[in-house]
Amino acid sequence: NAEVHGGEEDLFDLGCMPFRFVTLIKRSCRTLRRITTLSAHLRDPHLPQSKMEDRAGFDYDLFVIGGGSGGLAASKEAQKLGAKVGLADYVRPSPQGTTWGLGGTCVNVGCIPKKLFHTASLVGEHIHDAGLYGWQGVPAAPAHDWGVLVENVNTYIRSLNWGYKTQLRSQKIDYFNLAASFADRNTILLTNTKNGQTQTKTARYVLIAVGGRPSFADIEGAAECTVSSDDIFTLSRPPGKTLVVGGSYVALECGGFLSGLGYDTTVMIRSIPLRGFDQDMAGRIVDYMEQHNTRFIRGCVPLKFEKIEGDRVKVTYQCQNLDTTTAEFDTVLLAVGRKPETSTLGLENAGVYIHPATGKVVGLHNGEATNVDSIFAIGDCLHGKPELTPVAIQAGRLLAQRLFAGSNEAMDYDNVPTTVFTPLEYGCVGLSEEEAISRYGEDSIEVYHSHFKPLEWQLNHDRADNACYTKLICLRATDGAREEKVLGMHVLGPNAGEITQGFGVALKAGATKKHFESTIGIHPTCAEEVTAVHITKRSGLPVTKTGC
Repeated sequence: NAEVHGGEEDLFDLGCMPFRFVTLIKRSCRTLRRITTLSAHLRDPHLPQSKMEDRAGFDYDLFVIGGGSGGLAASKEAQKLGAKVGLADYVRPSPQGTTWGLGGTCVNVGCIPKKLFHTASLVGEHIHDAGLYGWQGVPAAPAHDWGVLVENVNTYIRSLNWGYKTQLRSQKIDYFNLAASFADRNTILLTNTKNGQTQTKTARYVLIAVGGRPSFADIEGAAECTVSSDDIFTLSRPPGKTLVVGGSYVALECGGFLSGLGYDTTVMIRSIPLRGFDQDMAGRIVDYMEQHNTRFIRGCVPLKFEKIEGDRVKVTYQCQNLDTTTAEFDTVLLAVGRKPETSTLGLENAGVYIHPATGKVVGLHNGEATNVDSIFAIGDCLHGKPELTPVAIQAGRLLAQRLFAGSNEAMDYDNVPTTVFTPLEYGCVGLSEEEAISRYGEDSIEVYHSHFKPLEWQLNHDRADNACYTKLICLRATDGAREEKVLGMHVLGPNAGEITQGFGVALKAGATKKHFESTIGIHPTCAEEVTAVHITKRSGLPVTKTGC
């Protein structure tokens, strides 16, 4: 039966066998296991041993460190394929003391609460439209209750935590709510951080799926005076006047929904917003947010955070001209990047390579295998891979299928669709304009683009006519025989994620501009705008619209 462990010592009954004899047997078995797994690894290091074999004295066929989306997906897929699976998940409290249940960042302090808080801000926008649609009695200035939102969102999240535990139990996957680290390449040390008790488990394969946590950088007072995305969704009081530090998608998403909920919000960006994303689209997002009550401080960095009277925070920051300024806020949310949760894993005991700059696990052959034949990694802790929940889930499932079902299918990290849930949502798949130009040259790229206004916005004249925007980045046809392959699709507007998901399939299948043109749009929708773009940036013609 599956077990759930919360720190109790795992006792192994050795009977009356002499200790030295037992130790000798263990060492001999461990050496034999390493030889067996190494020979399989050398046959094909990219595609792990695919045939299920005798457990050969290991406690588990697969042990997963990390109970986030990727770790859960891999463990459940492996169990379904007949493997005996153990999983350890432990959340180290944030500097503000925040912890959460099984499910990882996405479920507890990432995608799920972020989307719900974003939705709360959009509901506020729709209230302002309601009167124009005939709804009577709608207040001109509706009030928002932060506490109600926090409670309802986290009640839902707790139901997900319980559901994951139930799934593990029903699928006979042993769950350890303990801190895990490597004793060696096949041995996991499990520690109860409350009482210091430890136990060990062995596994033929170990999967590292620990994800990442917010970085607090090296700023004086950051850990004591600021919160992060780990804390904002359970903040017990309304955030009030808030400074968001950072230009990441986390920073812009949080700054966006805080403004949308009516809080005085400022975003401080050191350099560029949404580094790694299409900068044309990033600039349009910032412009829209500025037009909708979010202030931006550009080219500045915080030097020091101090607690002052009333539990407020005094921020000292410096700008590019070296001028130093101070300002006071009720809440400071730091969103300056994330770092992998690898430093406490004892990877040196297993000989696993980590990238010196990122601290992430290095995968071989552009995949999930590490330099140690029995150890793999997926998700945000794997160097050079997209930090996206669906990527970790897919990589985990495919890895389990290669390990235990003889599959040869590797994870494809190209053309991964994603969406940034800023007030005006941004969805994209494929290359950014900068990446396309860098890879193929500017003369080989054709960009088709257009502004648009959703039909749902037309009754409210306060909504801008050309705030929404889409573009297709294509490989330019050089002769009559070759069609323009679509390299990237970008859309800025309502429900961008829903739009992008569908077009992601098209790009995965190698769609050309002709395929988009020959696809009949669904009218009236925002998605049809993507199929209808026909004006090129190269032409210089206007792309504003005045009708549907």
